[in-house]
Amino acid sequence: MSHCPFCGKKIAMSKAFCSRTCKENYFQLIAIQIPKPFLKRIYVFCNEEQREEEIESFAKRHNWRVDLLKTKIEEVARDSGYIKPTSTSSKKH
Repeated sequence: MSHCPFCGKKIAMSKAFCSRTCKENYFQLIAIQIPKPFLKRIYVFCNEEQREEEIESFAKRHNWRVDLLKTKIEEVARDSGYIKPTSTSSKKH
């Protein structure tokens, strides 16, 4: 058995993804690029409410899904040190 690279569900070895949605989400998540100045602006100069507005505006401007953008921003912010890594993300599977 193999696992879906997006959601982690068990799938047959002959399949790459468990569904078309997971495939589309996976490749859109890869395509999302977060500029460092944008990341700095939302974490240093914005409060929570302003950050949400900026993220929604950024998603709309680039035609990206907000939930995928938030996931990518959180990942990049963790790597850049703007937010602390959670205990589950630091463990190896």
